[in-house]
Amino acid sequence: MEHFDVVVVGAGPAGSATACVLAASGANVLLLERGSAPGAKNVSGGLIYARPIAAVWPDFWTGAPVERAITTHRLVMLAGAKSTTVELRDDGASQPDLPDAYSVLRARFDPWLAKRAEDAGAALITGVTADALIVEAGRVVGVRAGSDEIGADVVVVAEGSRALLLDEAGLRGPLDAHDVALGVKEVIALPAAAIEERFQCDPETGAACTFVGHTAGVGGGGFLYTNRDTVSLGVVVKVDSLASSRLQPHQVLDDLKSQPHVRRLIEGGTVVEFSAQTTPRGRYEPETRLHGDGYVVVGSAGRLLINNLLTLRGMDFAIVSGVMAARAIIAARARQDFTAASLAAYPRLLRSTAVWHDWRTFRGAYDLMDNDRLFGAYPELAAHVLERMLAPGARPSKKALGALRQEMRGRVSPIALASDLVGIARGLGV
Repeated sequence: MEHFDVVVVGAGPAGSATACVLAASGANVLLLERGSAPGAKNVSGGLIYARPIAAVWPDFWTGAPVERAITTHRLVMLAGAKSTTVELRDDGASQPDLPDAYSVLRARFDPWLAKRAEDAGAALITGVTADALIVEAGRVVGVRAGSDEIGADVVVVAEGSRALLLDEAGLRGPLDAHDVALGVKEVIALPAAAIEERFQCDPETGAACTFVGHTAGVGGGGFLYTNRDTVSLGVVVKVDSLASSRLQPHQVLDDLKSQPHVRRLIEGGTVVEFSAQTTPRGRYEPETRLHGDGYVVVGSAGRLLINNLLTLRGMDFAIVSGVMAARAIIAARARQDFTAASLAAYPRLLRSTAVWHDWRTFRGAYDLMDNDRLFGAYPELAAHVLERMLAPGARPSKKALGALRQEMRGRVSPIALASDLVGIARGLGV
C-alpha cells in the first residue's frame, strides 16, 4: 500500500496546523478531509483566541482571513424584558498589534490554513473519508479509506469531536451524554454599518457577547460574535437537558432570538447559514489517551476544549495541540521511533502550554454548569436588584443589601447563595 511519513485525518484547525508544521520540517504528509473542502463539515461559534497561538507559532496570524478583531467582550444576563450587561472594552492601547481574539468564519479560515499546509509541502485530498485505522500487532500503521489502504509511520487523528476512528479501533471510551453539548448556530447577514452602530465598533473591530439565561429552560448559554457583514448567533446546550425538555434544537435558538435584547441586535438581518454539531462540554480530562503506538490525537478529537462559563475555547487549543504534536513527531522521526514511549513527548509538550494550564485552572467550572440557578435565578436577581437601586419608586428605597434580601425571597436561599459564591470562586480559579 502507498506509504507516507504521516497521515493526518481531518483538515480542521488541529489537523492543518499539524500538517503544516510537519511538512515544513520535510516530512511527507498526507492530509485527508472528508468534506468537499476544508471547513465544509466544521462548526464552531467562530471566536478564536489569538495570543495562545502566537506564543507557539509567532507568524501564524500573517495573512489569516479574520473577520474582526474582538475589542469588546460583553456578558449579558437575560431576564425576560430586562437584561444586565457587564462589558470590557479594549481599544488597542494595551497591545494594538494582537487583540485578545478574532472572529472567523470557518468556510474561509479552514481553507486558508489547509492551503498553508499545502504550500509547506503537504498533500491535501478532499472528499475522502477515513473509515478505519489499520492496526497491526497493537500498533497503528495507517488508515483505510474505502477500498484503499494508506500506510504511515504516524497517524494524526484530527477528525473532530465524534472521533469515530478512535471508537472503531477501541482506543477511546464513549462519552457519557451528560458530558456532551450541542451547538446550534445561525450566521445572520447585516450591513457592516449596522453592525458598527449597534456594537459601537469600527470597520476592523468587533464585539463578542455571552448570554446567560432564557435558553427555553434548557441548561446552557448563548453567544453572538460580529463578523464583517454578518453576525454568528448561537446556543450551546447540554444534550441530556435538551432531551429532557423535548424541544428541538432550533426552538432553543429561536427562544434566544426572541429575547428583546437579542432581537434588537439582529433586527433586519437575514439568516444565510444554519449549522449544528455535538461537542464535548469541556471537562478537564488529563487522563485522556492522546497518543499510542503509531498515532496521536489532536484538537476536539482528544476532547481538548476549555469551558469556564464565560468562554468556550476550542480552536486555539486545537492549533496549539497540533503544533505540539508535530514537534513530537519531528523528534520521533529523528529517532525513527514511533512507539507510544517516543510519542509521549506530545502530551509532555502540551502540558507546558498556556492552554493546558488554563484547562486545568478552570476545571472546577465544569460542575458549575449543572447549577440551574446560574442560568435562571441569578440573571433575574441581578436585574431586579439593579432596578431597585437605579430606578427609585414611590415607596422608600432600600440599601443594596436590603434590596438583595428582598429580591432573594422565592428565588434563592441565603445558604444556597453562599454555597454558590464559594463554588463560583473555586470554579473560576479565584
